This record gives sequence, C-alpha cells and structure tokens, in this order.
Amino acid sequence: MSRLPVITGFGGINAAGRSSFHNAFKRIIIDQLSSKDQTDTYLGLSTLMQLVNYEAGQYKDTQGKVNTPEQIKSEFGKHILENTLLRKINPDYFDVDAMLFNKQATIKSSDSPVKFKIRNRHLPQVIPASWQVSTLNDQESLVTIADETEILIPDGKPSLVCTAAQIPTGMNPGSLYSSRNHPRGLQMTVFAASDAIRSIGIDWDVIRNTVAPDKIAVYASSSMGQLDDNGTGGLIKAPGIGKRATSKQLPLGFAEMPADFVNAYIIGSAGATGGMVGACATFLYNLDHAVRDIQSGKRRVAIVGTSEAPITAEIMEGYRTMGALATDAELLELDKDKNLNEPDYSRACRPFGYNCGFTMGESAQFIVLFDDELALELGAPIHGAVPGVYVNADGFKKSISSPGVGNYLTMAKAASLAEQLVGSESLRHKSYIHAHGTGTPQNRTTESHVFNEVAKAFSIDNWLVSSIKCYVGHSLGSAAGDQLTTALGTWEYGYVPGIFTLDEIAEDVNNSNLRLEQNHTEVGKEGMDVALLNSKGFGGNNATAVTLAPHITRRMLEKRHGVSAMKAYQNLNEKVSENCLAYEKEVTQGSIAPIYRFGDDVLTGEDLSISRDTIKIPGCDKVVDLNVENPFEDYSL
Repeated sequence: MSRLPVITGFGGINAAGRSSFHNAFKRIIIDQLSSKDQTDTYLGLSTLMQLVNYEAGQYKDTQGKVNTPEQIKSEFGKHILENTLLRKINPDYFDVDAMLFNKQATIKSSDSPVKFKIRNRHLPQVIPASWQVSTLNDQESLVTIADETEILIPDGKPSLVCTAAQIPTGMNPGSLYSSRNHPRGLQMTVFAASDAIRSIGIDWDVIRNTVAPDKIAVYASSSMGQLDDNGTGGLIKAPGIGKRATSKQLPLGFAEMPADFVNAYIIGSAGATGGMVGACATFLYNLDHAVRDIQSGKRRVAIVGTSEAPITAEIMEGYRTMGALATDAELLELDKDKNLNEPDYSRACRPFGYNCGFTMGESAQFIVLFDDELALELGAPIHGAVPGVYVNADGFKKSISSPGVGNYLTMAKAASLAEQLVGSESLRHKSYIHAHGTGTPQNRTTESHVFNEVAKAFSIDNWLVSSIKCYVGHSLGSAAGDQLTTALGTWEYGYVPGIFTLDEIAEDVNNSNLRLEQNHTEVGKEGMDVALLNSKGFGGNNATAVTLAPHITRRMLEKRHGVSAMKAYQNLNEKVSENCLAYEKEVTQGSIAPIYRFGDDVLTGEDLSISRDTIKIPGCDKVVDLNVENPFEDYSL
C-alpha cells in the first residue's frame, strides 16, 4: 500500500511576506481578517521589514519610540501595504529611469589625431591597429589615434517595464546570516528552507535520528539559476564591462544550488538530492519527485522547494523583448479611460481579464513532506497532503513557447485522482483550481480552455478558479510554491483569494463551466476538500498537483491507522503545536536569523564505520542499510 505524503511544514518569502503560519496569505486577504488578525499581520510585516525592533519586551521604531501592536498598525499600515505585493521596482534592484547599457560607437579623428593618456595597467592586451602607443613612464602611456576606432560608452535608458513583485521593502535576506556574497536566490533559499524546517515544531536532530540518513531527500532548484551579479549573470557579463570573474560566480550559479545549500548548510544531509528544472513548472517537478519517492517508501522525509530572484535589468529586458511582460505603455493603454499619468503598478497583472503581459516576481518557497506513519509517530503538524502530481509535455510544437496539449492531460488526470479519493460530489462542489494565470492574452484563452473542457468532462458546472499572480507576480519556477502555500491558507482562514484586478472577464476566456471571482470567496475552513495546482511552462512543461485539505487528510489517516492511533497522535501533537507557536512568536518579534551551519560537523570517509551490511554516519542514530532490494531478481545470474 502506498504511503501518503503529508505536508508537515512550509515556509518562504514572496511579495506578500513570510509564508510560514500563513503570514503571506493573511497579507493577501487582509481586508477579510478580524481586527486581531490584521494587527498581527501588520506586526509580523513591520519586524520583517525592519520598521520596528523588539527590545526588552517592547517594539521600538528606528527613532527609539515604543509602539504597541495597535499603534504599529496605525502608524505603519499604509507604508506596509504600499511596500508589499506588486509595485514599482525599488532602486535597490536597478534604476528603472536609467538602466545601464553600453553604447557602441565609432569615433574618427578630425583635423588632428586623437590623443589621450592611459595607465599602463589599463591598456588592452591586444592593441587596436589604429592605436599608436608611446610609453611615458612606468605608470602611463600616450595613445594616438589617427584613424577611426570602436569604443563602448557607458549609457542609460529608461526601462519600459517598471513593475515587479518584490519581497517586502526593507527585508534583506543576506543580512540575516553570513551570506558571503551569495546570489540573492541562495540568500532567499537559506531563509525559506530554515523557515519551513522550523515551522514543523520538531527539532531537526529528532527527525534525522528517527529515520535512516538515506531516507531523507531534498529536491530544490531554480528554473533559471542564479543570474544576478554574484552568480552566472555576473560571470557572463564581467568580460564585457571590464571586470574579472570571481571564483564563486560559476559554482553558485547552478540551478540545483538551492538543494545543495539546504544539504550542506542547513540540515547536513547525506540523503538523496536533486534539482528538477521545468521552466515555470519547476516547483511541481520537484514535488512530483518527492511525492513518488514517499509513496513508494523509498524516502520518508522530503524537503521540496524553489528559489527565484529574477528582478535584474537584464532578465527583465529579456522577457520584455520577447513580448512577455506588461509594459508601462501597454498598461496605460488598458486604463486610458482613467487618464493616468503613470500606470497603477499594483494592478499590473490581470489574469483572465483584458491584459497585456505578466509581472515578474521573486519568491522562495519550501515545504516538508513526511510519510503518514512518520507524521503520526512524531506528532507533526498536518497541513494537508499531496497524493499525486502529473507532468506531461505538449507533443510537436510550432513555437517552443506556445501552449499545446500536455496541460489537458495533467489537469484531467489530477481531477480523476481527486474524484477517486474524495468522490465525485466533492470534486464537483468542494474543489477549486489555483490557476497558473500569468496575465497574458495567450494564457487567458488557452488555460481557461483546459479548465473548461476538463470541467465539462467531469460534470463540474461552476468550478471556482483562483489566480494569485495579481498579488505576488510570476515568480517563474517558484510559481506553484506560491500557489501551494496560499492553498494551505485557505484551509486555515476559509477564503479562496479573488482575482482583484478582474474588473471584466475577457471575451476570449472560456468560462461556461468556470467561476472567476474578483472578490475573495468565503468557503469556510472545511468548505474545500481539494485544490488543484496548475503550472504551464515554456517549452511545454505542464504539471498539475492534487492537494488535499487537512480535514480530509486526517480522515484518510484515521481510516488507515485507526481511531486509537489518531488519539495517540493528538497527544504527541500538543507539545509540537506549542513549539510551533513559540517559533511563530519568536519570528514575529524579529528573531529571524535562519539556520546556517557553515563548516559545522564536516565529515570525511575516515569518519564512517563501514561493514558489509551497514554504513554508520556520525551524528545519525540510524544506519544506512546496504542490503538493497534487487528489482531485477528474475534477471540475476
């Protein structure tokens, strides 16, 4: 019998804030929260954004003034709302009014040759043919140009795209630990993975001493790698701008580096590892790997995640050039009846409405999966379960970026599994979709057609569809991670987020069997049994995941393990829940230093105890069993 992958922890950071304990979700639905929950949300964001610090039992702002949580909401609420979710790109990323570009030019001498002095160490290795160089002294030379020569002139130009979903202003993940010039995506990885692991409420040493080292897996990556100046981006452009590459840029730029960082610096794992890459479906590709491993019993614990930090001038310009991003001019054209002087950046992404392109976002999201037996044994939180993920390609394609048929397969198979698990009535009336919903004209027609046709096939008349990119942007490989942590929030607070920018459903959207809401839909904590998470990636990378609500997950566990086992679990979970609340309180008060164990307990082969049947790793109570199962017994000689 397959084991059920149970979500026992989750954490991360995106434009809405910290994911653990549904903080980012609360920012998205903040108008629907109780007064206390609103105050708590503002408080958590105020410390995350370094607007206040918690000292000696008091919250103090940067001027040293003491503020109560209610005063923080009143004083900083407007600033917090304006500096989260989608907004104009902060100059800390790049100057949208003057993006740096080198202008190529040819200069010619006029009546007299061009002459200039240059330091000897600045002379090029290959002297241009039109240059005459005379050494003046040990430090300088005189260059004479009698003909024409090619030069690059430092220049700048305004960005045509000025919107992005940046993590909350003031939150600097690299300042929370000794980041040693790590690319931003890896800084976010350290924060997000630490947040997810600590959210479990069980010390990691307890977990790793309960299961064998090779029963733990980490599947994490980024779809594009680390492309800022500290990663591959800096490596590639260094020669062109006259800088030297560093020894760290190439290795830290690999797309699977988020998994490597989790293993090496956060949990010290010698278990399975890997980073799947599937464009915008990357999170679900990693999740698929983990789910299949846990179902089969091959692994008992899996950490799944992605981290994406694509808000750089070069990446933004690349996506704009291919026509994918919503430009300022196009947004103004959409809102021409409002006579705006500049776009309403907060409304740049408009899934399933009249739109013009997607809005880039940055995000790092991680979840922790246990098999069902381990979750009950340790009393771990049960946030839900992931019984299946389906991945299909598009077949032959005319354009590598155009959608094809693969997503029909993934959605239909996901709906089928959900129907078998919870029944047709539940699928029809108590399930909903987290759409990829990029906010492009092509996506609104093609993805809605997928949903609508699958709804017809399964006799669903009014399938509720949510799309959260209008809040947190399109974080590329992390997009489904944003969707998953948001789905968990629905089961805690009872709301499915509306598409707040959906003033009008576009004519070419296929929605005869769909329900697209602008406002948040109140469904109750147990109003939805299933959420289907959908991803459509460049190149035909389609994936859909089935996620089960915590109340459904508990019923399934009770059916399999019995009432007495669930009562024993509840007793164990009481202490774990206390630990979870203690962590949440600690982080809300600003103690957000992530786990980062650089150089701790480094092992070599000499530290291992190796026998014919086992390998013992110091620090792990369980051994690695070398008596592996032979899957080819019928073929063995």
